[in-house]
Amino acid sequence: MITSILLAYDGSDSAAKAFEMALEIAGKFQARLSVLTIARPPEPAGDVELEAVLENAQAHFAAVIEGLKVRTAAAGLRARFEIRVGHPAEQIVSMAEAERADLVIIGHRGKSLFQRWITGSTSKQVVSYSPCPVLVVR
Repeated sequence: MITSILLAYDGSDSAAKAFEMALEIAGKFQARLSVLTIARPPEPAGDVELEAVLENAQAHFAAVIEGLKVRTAAAGLRARFEIRVGHPAEQIVSMAEAERADLVIIGHRGKSLFQRWITGSTSKQVVSYSPCPVLVVR
């Protein structure tokens, strides 16, 4: 049975689809929903630039989360929202472990084949290291 769902949300089209899927699954199972957004620091970055970039990213995600909260409440669900800073796959797996998630839902970002080959994809890394099943939504 699914009692705890972690949704990784980055604001992309596939993340929006993943959000809809998370609402549907959480509603069917009356599961606890946690929504995680990650502000990723640029590489390499100077101290002053890094702080400004992270502040802007956190402010952006805080605004995005407000819209998600409204839609979650409209669906009759409660969710916990968190903004973290770091590498997306590491943060998602870390939170899945800490929350003892039964399911991670993540959007497929849709990088080109070359980009995925060079850098790997966040969804692939999460699938590889998650402590629970992962649903990748396209």
